[in-house]
Amino acid sequence: MNQIVDVLIIGSGASGAAVAWSLAGTRMKILCLEQGDWVKQSDFPSNGRDWEARRYGDFDISPNRRARPTDYPVNDDNSPMKVANFNGVGGGTIMYTAHFPRMHPSDFRVRSLDGVADDWPVDYAMLEPFFAENDRMMGVSGLAGDPAYPPKQLPMPPLPLGKTGTRYARAMNKLGWHWWPSDSTIATTEYDGRAQCINLGHCTPGCAQGAKASTDITYWPHAIRAGVELRPRCRVREITTNEHGMASGAIYYDADGVERFQPAEMVILACNGIGTPRLLLNSASSRFPNGLANSSGLVGKNLMLHPWPQVRGYIDERVDGDRAPMLSLWSKEFYETDPARDFVRGYTLQFHRGTGVVNEAITSAAVGRLPWGQDHHRVYRDLVYRRLQIGIACEDLPEEHNRVTLDPVLKDSHGIPAPRIDYTISENTRRMMEHGIARAEEILTAAGANNLYTSRTILNSPGHLLGTARMGIDPERSVVNEWGRCHDVKNLFIVDGSIWVTSGGVNPTSTIQALALYIADSIKQRLATLFD
Repeated sequence: MNQIVDVLIIGSGASGAAVAWSLAGTRMKILCLEQGDWVKQSDFPSNGRDWEARRYGDFDISPNRRARPTDYPVNDDNSPMKVANFNGVGGGTIMYTAHFPRMHPSDFRVRSLDGVADDWPVDYAMLEPFFAENDRMMGVSGLAGDPAYPPKQLPMPPLPLGKTGTRYARAMNKLGWHWWPSDSTIATTEYDGRAQCINLGHCTPGCAQGAKASTDITYWPHAIRAGVELRPRCRVREITTNEHGMASGAIYYDADGVERFQPAEMVILACNGIGTPRLLLNSASSRFPNGLANSSGLVGKNLMLHPWPQVRGYIDERVDGDRAPMLSLWSKEFYETDPARDFVRGYTLQFHRGTGVVNEAITSAAVGRLPWGQDHHRVYRDLVYRRLQIGIACEDLPEEHNRVTLDPVLKDSHGIPAPRIDYTISENTRRMMEHGIARAEEILTAAGANNLYTSRTILNSPGHLLGTARMGIDPERSVVNEWGRCHDVKNLFIVDGSIWVTSGGVNPTSTIQALALYIADSIKQRLATLFD
C-alpha cells in the first residue's frame, strides 16, 4: 500500500493543476494521479509537416478516434455531439484552441434574470480575483476595455488581427455590431519561460513552441517545485470510503497494470464533466448504492456540451489560413437575453482565421464542395487560404435527461465500465442556433464572402463537458456545496466543469480554473474546520 497523503487529486488538467498549485503553499502532502502521460513538446504534430493529418489520428480531439492506450472509450452514439478530451498531463489544455473568455456576470444569475435553470451559489464578483490570478498563471493575451465585460487588465497585448481578422472587423463595423480582440492563452511576448507565438500553425494539436499555455508548462512546474507529486499512467477505478462514510482513498491501476490503493485524508476530483460522474457512479457501495455522493440522484445528469454550428464562406483573396492562431476576435452582440427573440440567453460569435491545406481538402470534399476528377485542382485553388469561418458558441441550458451513465457493455482496457452519453439539443438552443447562423451569414456576406455553407450536424468542435455534478446550497438539488465540497462526503471535493450550474455561451477553461482556485482558497480558509 502507498503511504497516506493529505490530499489526493485525480486529474492533472485545467482544474487539477490549478488546485494543486494553490494548495501547495499549505505544505500538506499532495499527490496527483493522472491516467495519461507527459507529452513532450518534441512529439507535438506541429514539429512536422504531417501535423494536419495527425489531427485525425493520434492527436484527434475524440478519444474514440484517437484511441491511445491512456484513453478510455466513450459511448456517444446517442448524442449528436461527440466528446472531446485529452488524457495526459495538462488534460484538455494540451489540445484546446487557447481561446480564453470568462463567463459573464449574467451567466451566474439566469434564474433571477430570465426565469430559467438555476442561479449559481457564487457570482462573478466572488470569482474576479481568481480570474485575475489565473490570467497571471496561464499568461493571457488580450486588450482591456471590452464593454461586454467588467473592467480587467491582462498580462500581454492581444493577438494581432491579421488579414482575416481585419476583414471581419470591417464587416462588423459596417453592420454596427460589437467585436473585440479575443482573450487568448497564447503568448504574444516572452512570458514566464514561454516563447512567444511564431505562427507554427493552428494550436489544437499541441504547441511545439510552448507559446500556448497548457497546464503541463504553466501550473505544474510551479506546483512540483513546491513539493506536489504528480504520478502519471495511473488510472483510477473507484474512490473508496471508510466506516464513517468519508473518502479514504482511491483504487487505481499503475503503468504496469498492477492494482494499487492510495490512501488519503482528502480527495479532490478534477476529471472533467464526463470522467468525474463516471468515477462517482463506479464508486457505488452498500452505503452509496446509487454512486458516491449521489443522494440527490443528480450525478451524471444535466450534461451541457455547447452546441456549436459553423458557418463558412470564401473570398476572392488569400488571407491568413492556418498561419496564425485559430481565433483572433469575438462578438458579444447577441450574448444577453433579448425579449424580442424567440429564445432566452444567447451566444458568442467566434471568428476563425481559416484552416490549413489538408483540412480544407478533407472538409470541402466531405460536403461535396471539392469535386474529384477534372475540376479538382481548379476548385481547390479557389478554396485554399480563402476561407472565412464563424463559430456560434451557444448557451446550453441544463436538462436532467442529458446525462452520463455507465455503459453496461463497453469497458476500457482495464475493464472499468465506460461512460455512456445520452444528449439531445433543446428547442431553445435550436432557435438560438438558427438565429446565430443567420447573423453569421450576414457577417460573411458583409465581408465579401460567397459560396456559404453551414454545418448544423458536425457539432463536436468543442464538446465542452459541463454540469454533471452541479454546485448548490440545497443537497437535494446539487452534488457539491457553494465551495466545492460534496454534500454527502465531507472530505470529497470536485473542482472541474462538472460542478457548473449553467453553461454560459463561452469556452469554459478560464472559469473552470477560476472556480478551482476559489475552491482551493476556500479549503485553505477552512482548514481547521474543513470536515465539520
